[in-house]
Amino acid sequence: MRWMGLDVGEKRIGIAISDPLEITAQGYMVLQRSGSFRKDLDSLCQMMSDREIDGLVIGLPKNMNGTEGPMAEKVRGFGTELAKLVKIPIFYWDERLSTGSAEKALLEADLSRRERRSRIDKVAAVIILQNFLDAKVGMNLEQKGKIPE
Repeated sequence: MRWMGLDVGEKRIGIAISDPLEITAQGYMVLQRSGSFRKDLDSLCQMMSDREIDGLVIGLPKNMNGTEGPMAEKVRGFGTELAKLVKIPIFYWDERLSTGSAEKALLEADLSRRERRSRIDKVAAVIILQNFLDAKVGMNLEQKGKIPE
């Protein structure tokens, strides 16, 4: 099964894809938001079809106290609309600290500020998807029903 992880932002969407064995997540690309919600959804649907994606993990930006704010509501709305177009399982994954972890990894790689900015969304998507893959090891999604957010 191949998974796609998304770090949905207002300007960009970081995208990661798993290997078919569901062991590792690799950065795929950063999709610049077009300004057209439908166009962004269509682009993602085409990518999922081209890459034979079987499941989707969308990073959910929760507040540090675990509550959901306005951005989490936007991300859920994005996921709801995407679910109408694709017939694959969609999970939301708590993405707290993923951008901070991505920034730290890119700083350790000694990249310039410009290089970090162009890659951070993709690295955050990798972290979201890898955390999901690590958590689901040994779990049977159909038996458990749903991985907790």
